[in-house]
Amino acid sequence: MPSADHDLGPQHLSVPAKTVTREPRDRSPEHAEPSRFIPHVQGLRAIAVLCVVLYHFWPGRLTGGYIGVDIFFVISGFLITAHLMRELTATGTVRLGQFWARRARRLLPASLLVLLFCAVVVMSPYLMPTSALPNEVREILASTFYVENWYLALNSADYLNHAGSPTTVQHYWSLSLEEQFYVMWPLIMLLAAWIGVKWFRGERRRTVIAALGIVTVVSFVFCVIFTITNPAPAYFVTFGRMWQFGVGALIALVPMLRVRNALGSFVLGWAGILMLLYVAFTFDAQTPFPGYMAALPTLGAAAVIAASNTDRWWYPTRILAIRPAQFVGDISYSLYLWHWPLIVIAPSVPFWGLTIYHRVALLGLCFVLAWLTKRFVEDPARGWKVLTSRPPRVTLWSALAAMVVVALVASTAWLVNAPLYNQGTRDIAALQENPPECFGAASVLDASCADADFGSEILPAPGFAGIDRPEHPQCFVQLTDSRPVSCTFGSDDPDAPRVALIGDSHAYQLLSTFQRMADENGWQLVTWFKGACPWNTTPLSTPGAFGAACTEWRERVQSAIDDAELDAVFTAALATTPYSSAGYDSSHDAAVAGYREAWSTVMDRGIPVITVVDNPVWETDPNKCLRTRDVAECDGVRSDVLVADDPLKDAASGLDAATLLDFTDVYCGAELCVPVVGGANIYRDQDHLTVTFADTLAPWYTDAIETALAKRGQP
Repeated sequence: MPSADHDLGPQHLSVPAKTVTREPRDRSPEHAEPSRFIPHVQGLRAIAVLCVVLYHFWPGRLTGGYIGVDIFFVISGFLITAHLMRELTATGTVRLGQFWARRARRLLPASLLVLLFCAVVVMSPYLMPTSALPNEVREILASTFYVENWYLALNSADYLNHAGSPTTVQHYWSLSLEEQFYVMWPLIMLLAAWIGVKWFRGERRRTVIAALGIVTVVSFVFCVIFTITNPAPAYFVTFGRMWQFGVGALIALVPMLRVRNALGSFVLGWAGILMLLYVAFTFDAQTPFPGYMAALPTLGAAAVIAASNTDRWWYPTRILAIRPAQFVGDISYSLYLWHWPLIVIAPSVPFWGLTIYHRVALLGLCFVLAWLTKRFVEDPARGWKVLTSRPPRVTLWSALAAMVVVALVASTAWLVNAPLYNQGTRDIAALQENPPECFGAASVLDASCADADFGSEILPAPGFAGIDRPEHPQCFVQLTDSRPVSCTFGSDDPDAPRVALIGDSHAYQLLSTFQRMADENGWQLVTWFKGACPWNTTPLSTPGAFGAACTEWRERVQSAIDDAELDAVFTAALATTPYSSAGYDSSHDAAVAGYREAWSTVMDRGIPVITVVDNPVWETDPNKCLRTRDVAECDGVRSDVLVADDPLKDAASGLDAATLLDFTDVYCGAELCVPVVGGANIYRDQDHLTVTFADTLAPWYTDAIETALAKRGQP
């Protein structure tokens, strides 16, 4: 998260500041020793924000651009620690009220402005799908009070996973974490300084350095371990990131870490920049992060900061000081605030497309808004005399009042739209109970429905498709959870046929449909689901704790399957799942072999397996297009959204005990794939089916399972 403290920049930190004897105690002035500006740190801030922004605009091009946030953490640790140390040296203390009031004046006006904008947008069903309303309101509230990182951690959000529907304020996790740093860091330094005075003969500075060094080391160890054991929340947890602030802090406090030698500064600075570019282009969503891999961008940023010689124009300190870099650094805070909401909102704006030209135009708009916010919000708020001429508590109470206003607007967005949201959920339930004739897949698969015409009708409406998902989330384990959670539905008759539904989220998306099928046909349905972990014996190529959890889950589920009395098994999986190719010519061959090996454990017992070719996977949720454009404008090129060689299809080929269902002709024509079939909205996000559409495939699922059960019953 880019700090707004653009004027902070300590120089000559090893020289004690002069003691200030008349600093007013009832006002909110600058700290004891004036801040000094360091141009190349401002240029480094420009690199950081561009990494984040370009990553969010083009994640496939700058796959590791998320490391820009790590750069910001190092910069903030460097600047804020030096700032606090100057005051601590000059006055013997840190006036916390003044410090926090200054942070509030610098950071909150622009931050709350963008949150207010998001709250107003969420209030409008024309700019935001109503299905997103609850999550949007909850996260705006969490962001307003700077606990968004903990909200995401506790809800196991995966910031690097582009599936699902992120909110307009998800990027506030880093602002929340940095605000928590501003609260904790001066307290740690004050405690260390007090210990130094009381027990170490007044050695404030050395005690502070030792304390921050210990925090940095312990935080890094915690980060590495927690990333291995629980990677999704590890990305957001405050203490798992403190070491990055600590690295910057140590550069500020230990003079020998700042390189003034010409050759050393040249080499160190350019090495740091090259390191940042390397990780920005080579890291991706599969990189175990933050963990030990975060040390690379952290040390790269530290190297750039530490390289402080400015003698020659070709030194990185001079290159980063050129005017364009300084301009981007100046607006970096507001640019970070604005870019993500606009990316989320833009696809839902009428007449706004998703072409490269629209993205470039949107990027330009982000820069314009960032400059306007810097010029007319950030800068004036920092020096507003009505606050700076009064005690710090006036600023802090004013900040709290502004936060309450934003929270009230967000709550109003829910109150205004709650009736519409509730009505939408009721309409979906009614549709599933009584669908129209020839609706959905039947319009393609049922010959008697060849003339069916639903016109422009789309059910569920694009604004509500996101909530049309299976119930019973307790049956679905995710991330590093390897428990073999099983749920049972349908008939309680001990003689009822037992059908298992096993797989990843593309199997879970069929749960509600299979529940109805079980109830209607007298089956007992037993399930095992884990996100992004198909029923396959080949390890995933995903490193770290997630891949290990998937392997462990499979083993534990397989033991449960071996002990279960089953009559048929249905499995489905995402076709783009990344598999390890070790021992095979390709990951595809490895996946095929893994499916066959897993299925053989039941087929050898005479239990048939039914599977289905995966549905298309879109780059972005088709509902964003459907809400603002004609259906015909929202088609996707078949080669772009459909995997040509689904390993499930090849695995089932030639196996007598395996039945393959292929509904590709329902989703796609010869050249294009469609988001709406027979009036039914196919997708609730970019790759998961709505329950409403899955229900329209139920007759064909049922027929395949009944046929398999009948064959098993034959002598």
